[in-house]
Amino acid sequence: MEKTLLKTTPKAFKYLDSMSDLLDSRFRIPGTDIRFGLDFLVGLVPYAGDLVTFAFSGVLVVSMARNGASGMVLLKMLGNILLDALVGSIPLLGDLFDLSFKANRRNYKLLKEHYHEGKHGGSGIPIILTLIFALLLMSALVIFMAFQMLNWTAEFIQQLL
Repeated sequence: MEKTLLKTTPKAFKYLDSMSDLLDSRFRIPGTDIRFGLDFLVGLVPYAGDLVTFAFSGVLVVSMARNGASGMVLLKMLGNILLDALVGSIPLLGDLFDLSFKANRRNYKLLKEHYHEGKHGGSGIPIILTLIFALLLMSALVIFMAFQMLNWTAEFIQQLL
């Protein structure tokens, strides 16, 4: 049984498909099967281009959220655009990564799988809470290590004096 779309209409799907295509695969390098979009072209401008394409990808995810995507699928989409932005900000390597990763097409595929195949459902809250707990634990560890280093440094200085 095909999952019915909550708010998403075929027109909304067509818009999301065309926007993700424009960002990731609208153009082709002649004589090859390599496709690219505005994400790659704008991303050639170091850092500023990656910031602009990150914003466009974010708008696309917000649009998908407005069309009823689950928390889990939105979390996966955000992971895709964060990875694309982080690796994309590395000169040359990031540009090559952009040619193959295509975060927006991946996100559109996730949305289609979510609605048409019933995949990626559920809340993303458990993953978010786990990440927050891990970050707090790492922060506590860093603070503890810094405190230990300060104690060690103070004792070392006292021994020298």
